[in-house]
Amino acid sequence: MSISVFNRRWAAVLLETLTRHGVQHICIAPGSRSTSLTLEAAANAKITCHTHFDERGLGHLALGLAKVTGQPVAVIVTSGTAVANLYPALIEASLTGERLVLLTADRPPELIDCGANQAIRQDGIFSHHPTVTLSLPRPTPDISASWLASTLDHAMSRLEQGALHVNCPFAEPLYGGDAAAYAAWSDELGDWWQGGNHWLSAGSEKRALPQRDWPQWQRRRGVVIAARMSAEQGKQVAQWAETLGWPLLGDVLSSSGQPLPCADLWLNNPQAQRLLAQAEIVIQFGGSLTGKRMLQWQAKCKPLEYWLIDHIEGRGDPANHRGRRLVSDISHWLALHPAEKRQPWAAQLTELSRKAQQHAIDALSSIFGEAQLASRLAQLLPENGLFFAGNSLIVRLIDALGQLPAGYPVYSNRGASGIDGLLSTAAGVQRGAKRPMLAVVGDISALYDLNGLTLIGQCTAPTVLIVVNNNGGSIFSLLPTPEAERERFYRMPHQLNFEHAAAMFGLDYASPHDWDSLLDIVQQRWHQQGVLLLELKVAPHDGAETLRRLVNDAAAF
Repeated sequence: MSISVFNRRWAAVLLETLTRHGVQHICIAPGSRSTSLTLEAAANAKITCHTHFDERGLGHLALGLAKVTGQPVAVIVTSGTAVANLYPALIEASLTGERLVLLTADRPPELIDCGANQAIRQDGIFSHHPTVTLSLPRPTPDISASWLASTLDHAMSRLEQGALHVNCPFAEPLYGGDAAAYAAWSDELGDWWQGGNHWLSAGSEKRALPQRDWPQWQRRRGVVIAARMSAEQGKQVAQWAETLGWPLLGDVLSSSGQPLPCADLWLNNPQAQRLLAQAEIVIQFGGSLTGKRMLQWQAKCKPLEYWLIDHIEGRGDPANHRGRRLVSDISHWLALHPAEKRQPWAAQLTELSRKAQQHAIDALSSIFGEAQLASRLAQLLPENGLFFAGNSLIVRLIDALGQLPAGYPVYSNRGASGIDGLLSTAAGVQRGAKRPMLAVVGDISALYDLNGLTLIGQCTAPTVLIVVNNNGGSIFSLLPTPEAERERFYRMPHQLNFEHAAAMFGLDYASPHDWDSLLDIVQQRWHQQGVLLLELKVAPHDGAETLRRLVNDAAAF
């Protein structure tokens, strides 16, 4: 029984060390091998524990919490395939910069490769995707508590973005024993237990440096691309671009207010392309652009210099422009590079944007469906709330047809752009923010993460989840997929609806058939507690065909 007690002591030092690095939330899946970590997390007053029976969804719940809080979030799972289920969330975090600490319980070495139950090779299971990996030894009093604390401190000091994978083998027994045993081992850390400091302070400060030639560049013709960033940064970038008189191409995830809305439509216009070709410098803030026309223009533009500013390391520019890759917090970079007031140099884009937006509004005025929803989404947003955007077709429609308020918080999983775990991530975002939330996802995304409705049902403020049911993966209607095989192998119609799913998970349900009903239902929800699953049933190809038609129309403005 002494082994089980020491396992707990070991886990207590490990978890206390993580709290010193900002870990306040730990997401826990059921399992026996992870008992020591689970019980010590529950016993630590600094930690808020979250649970879910599905490890894949659990990883995405942690991802959502990390997006909102800006702090590292830990995950505890048992050994075996439970570990592998964390892979999608880890990959997303590695691309979008959230910090996850994956604590994977493991069998001790003597139980690996010998046929022992639930024992797989977990060291290196995530390949190169974690930012930092740490394979701990089996807990033993022969290793000092100070070694464990300093080892975790050093690993966390290197975790500026992405995931830390800590593999934690534990030998049996896992339960029982004299709780007072091995107190001297833990007491070696002395008054560290009563304080809040690291055992080992390590790391280096990274601060952006001013670009000395910025005063000259800001007097030239420039274009700003606003991609994924925080709500506050979106407002700052929009004001900065306006002061400079530079056109801002705003992505749906930028929270910039998209001052030139419907860019994915009017960028197909030859006049707009000729005008933007005069840009001498393009500055992009954030990564992961959504719209097809935006991506095409970004790839083809040839300014004298292309600057990309983002806090996430890596090149971030698939077009490989000549210029500068500046790793920095966006707000800090803007403060170092103030804008000089100048007149707009591409004012004609304002009229082109207005025409594209008005044409879309007129064309969609009587067409109830996902395109109309996308164009009018701002009317549905809760006051002082947040918005979670799904992937595939719906986010492209919102990017092309909608205009979200400047500074309104927008979240998504647009790093790897997968549909796995979207509901669970949205639930984590809402849980971390504790604010009303509107989320919009596609039907395949909802089916893929159906267990995530358990987490959605636990939202702590009024929540509306809109599931756009176009009976399959209609994003493939936008792609040149072979027509003969499109339905069976790409769209995969399912002939399902979500009314019974809502009932199964205890959610309110509605399926309006016109815009006025939809608007009324959503607005009522913001004045009452609970979660509403609103199913928008639409024809399979309408959204994709509408977008294609409006893009072609914009070319003739």
